[in-house]
Amino acid sequence: MSRIGKNPVVVPAGVTVEVANGIITVKGKNGQLTQEYSDVTVTVEGDQVQVDRSSDHKDQRAKHGLYRSLINNMIIGVTEGFTKSLELVGVGYRASNQGQKLDLALGFSHNIVLEIAPEVTLETISEKGKNPIVKLTSFDKQLLGQVAAKIRGFRKPEPYKGKGVKFVGEVLRRKAGKSA
Repeated sequence: MSRIGKNPVVVPAGVTVEVANGIITVKGKNGQLTQEYSDVTVTVEGDQVQVDRSSDHKDQRAKHGLYRSLINNMIIGVTEGFTKSLELVGVGYRASNQGQKLDLALGFSHNIVLEIAPEVTLETISEKGKNPIVKLTSFDKQLLGQVAAKIRGFRKPEPYKGKGVKFVGEVLRRKAGKSA
């Protein structure tokens, strides 16, 4: 039995969970999320959601804990939401936004302009003497991670000076430079 999968997901007040035709729908104050599922059975009993599997087949074992975690993330998303912060480390690296358009200056010959999905709230913080920070907030954890990974992919941190786009609090593996 999956340790994660056998734990029930507690549904807080103000959140509705509906299961029909292989689709789970979670509604809350921040929005609505849907997720398809297969190979497991999902039941809603009062204020708990239980994910069960019918056999110990490899596919069902793999999806048991997965769908329990996805449902839990959906419930946390529609109640509290998720936040990711990216830090731009490097001389002349800048970030600004006009609505949902993110404008990044990352040392290329041109600025990178990225249109952010409407479900993700964008905020840029630029203080004198500190690295610029791009703060992303959303109720959809998967979409938030995808947008953050795309921004980080424009200029990944390099191992010698640490220049690039990194997550706030991310520990980079640094290398020694040339030895004389």
